[in-house]
Amino acid sequence: MLNSRMEQNNLSIEKRRIHISSKRQITIPAKYYEALGLTKELDCIYSNGMLILTPVKKDDLAFSEEILADLISQGYAGEKLLSEFKKITHQVRPAIEKIIEEADALAKASSENYSDPTDAIFGTDELEA
Repeated sequence: MLNSRMEQNNLSIEKRRIHISSKRQITIPAKYYEALGLTKELDCIYSNGMLILTPVKKDDLAFSEEILADLISQGYAGEKLLSEFKKITHQVRPAIEKIIEEADALAKASSENYSDPTDAIFGTDELEA
């Protein structure tokens, strides 16, 4: 296993080679897992030939105020309010991911089937000098 440590401009960088299983799975070293406070999910970013794994922020509760206002207007309070809030907030991310997937599919289909109607309208004759 390759381990290396670099110090540059007061920035500590530690590199460690890890194994990828036949199922494309990796094991995050315990030292890194604990230092980052990881739980069950990571955000995985692909950029410039690199994979960047970052902890999922727990305080990122999209639409929290709107969800709470809606639940309160429906008459929820106390433990029932907390229970319903948890249930709904866990549904937000998958719902948004589905919307993004559908939008990506529509954009891809549109770009593949796109035809420029200007040739049909104006013809293909080019201006002669």
